[in-house]
Amino acid sequence: MTDAPPEADRAPGAPHPRETARLFGQADAEAEFLDALGAGRLHHAWLITGPRGVGKATLAWRIARFLLAAPAQTGGLFDGPAAAPPQSLDIDPDHPVAHRLRALSEPRLHLLRRAWDADRERLRQEITVDQVRRLKEFFELSAADGGRRVAIVDAADALNPNAANALLKLLEEPPPDAVLLLVCHQPARLLPTILSRCRALRCAALAPEDIARALAQADIEAPDNAEALAALSAGSVGGALRLITLDGLTLYADLLAVFADPRDRQRALKLAESVTGRAAADRFDLLLQLFDLLLARLARTGVAGPSQPQAAPDEAALLARLAPGPAAGRRWAELQQSLGARARHGRAVNLDPAALILDMVLKIHDMAAETAA
Repeated sequence: MTDAPPEADRAPGAPHPRETARLFGQADAEAEFLDALGAGRLHHAWLITGPRGVGKATLAWRIARFLLAAPAQTGGLFDGPAAAPPQSLDIDPDHPVAHRLRALSEPRLHLLRRAWDADRERLRQEITVDQVRRLKEFFELSAADGGRRVAIVDAADALNPNAANALLKLLEEPPPDAVLLLVCHQPARLLPTILSRCRALRCAALAPEDIARALAQADIEAPDNAEALAALSAGSVGGALRLITLDGLTLYADLLAVFADPRDRQRALKLAESVTGRAAADRFDLLLQLFDLLLARLARTGVAGPSQPQAAPDEAALLARLAPGPAAGRRWAELQQSLGARARHGRAVNLDPAALILDMVLKIHDMAAETAA
């Protein structure tokens, strides 16, 4: 039996958003959608934005499940004078629509995401115009029951230019009883004309307790230091899962230790060598992300004092020593930009990971010496 190919919209090690029962930390976004729905102002296109991994796709699937399970009525979902506005997007998990969505067999839903390239055995990097044309064909077909149809685009950032223009035409002339849900990590990458034709729903970063509950729902054991996990993941469940999988809390502590004692070159070398080789590619990417995070936290420390909560033991004292004031904070911010560009270039030209990490360590050591002076 051939294994199913990877899904572009599923985080490694986590359940797919269509399988997620509850959404944590996004009550405001849900309430905004329900208010519009209850008032008969259901827009034909919704742009669901926010940081990666905070539940945008889960919200899109909750909305789709609710809309397809509830009867559509002329003039709005709840037209009758006696009908109460909806208070929740929850539906019975045994509802036929819920079963069909989990099985990806609901005929009134179309999922638009990056496809699997069987020839190259990898996910495509973009959503293509041919995929958007199939979405248009889906809307041209009559729904079996004459009711509402829903499309989820995850993520709209992945649309190539031709695909984006094709989707724009759909948004300009929306089919009747159609709702498009566009999950988007970076709205600035979309065409302004697409943005202008969508109503935005903003999902916020999650609090530590919401991250812990979301991980528990996915049967993932979280580390004891939930606040440090939330700080390093920027309030993202997806980011937290990656940190847990790759032991990111320990990796960040090791990174801090390198800068706590600049004389210990062996520690820096050990850190650099830990991200070499194909098997360590994900760990290398995470370390580059943690470098960027460290520099951002140093910049903020110089301007506003140490970030809370601490992301590792003794972090606050180290950051305060390296960034004693606003001038130092500005210099760390500048270094964050230059090292970020350097890291991206190094990745693009396949620079040796250990060499790139050691170079970044030296640049930060030099900056630390300058700020101390």
